[in-house]
Amino acid sequence: MADDDKTEKPLRTLIVDDEPLAVERLQVLCADIDPINVVGTASDGAAALRLVDALSPDLVLLDMTMPELDGLGVAKALAEKASPPAVIFVTAHEDFAVEAFDLEAIDYVLKPVAADRLRRAIDRAISRRGETRSSSSTWLEELWVPHRSELLRIAVSEVSRIDAERDYVRLHIGQKDEGGRSYLLLQTIAGLEQKLDPSEFIRIHRSTILRRDNIRGLRHDGLGVWSAELGDGEALRIGRTYLPKVKAMAGR
Repeated sequence: MADDDKTEKPLRTLIVDDEPLAVERLQVLCADIDPINVVGTASDGAAALRLVDALSPDLVLLDMTMPELDGLGVAKALAEKASPPAVIFVTAHEDFAVEAFDLEAIDYVLKPVAADRLRRAIDRAISRRGETRSSSSTWLEELWVPHRSELLRIAVSEVSRIDAERDYVRLHIGQKDEGGRSYLLLQTIAGLEQKLDPSEFIRIHRSTILRRDNIRGLRHDGLGVWSAELGDGEALRIGRTYLPKVKAMAGR
């Protein structure tokens, strides 16, 4: 019974935003969400950290862009605490999603905030209440990608292929012959490669990263040129720089 009582207690919530109208909007939305109890508001990052120490909130609804100490700076400071509150970023900017995920934020909600979208984010916070934040986790397990008017969470385990497109990467989910889909993410392929588990992903070209279990075989095309054959039958050329590592994967 004690555990049930704990999960039913409202989330003590701190709203942090430098725009008064945005704070008021969140207060109105939170008033209609039963598990939420707004215990305070802050208009800048420094005040937010002081109120976290004074009020010990369970959840912080945190704006990303604020003068001096911004949302990422606040989240980094909170992550160093022994028992940090959960963080949901509420922002007009979609470009910081990767950095927000690195800080183990619960969700990333875009402004203007829709009531149902905020409620889904709160539900995530409730479902993860009591979890220990895993600062020892090395590799990405989820990604946020912009889609229409919101950001979608995609498990890295669903990604079969990643292609570079200038300053973006295209994430391919599933196989083309099985109705696969793709999403663009503002992130360089080199930066994303550093965050992916090398036991699950391998870079075969300056423009391509593949999930290892999506590689059906390697094909020698002659004159030192090799290709990786994918599960859907497509063949992708392997760059000479990456060929030794790909061959090593196959024990060659």
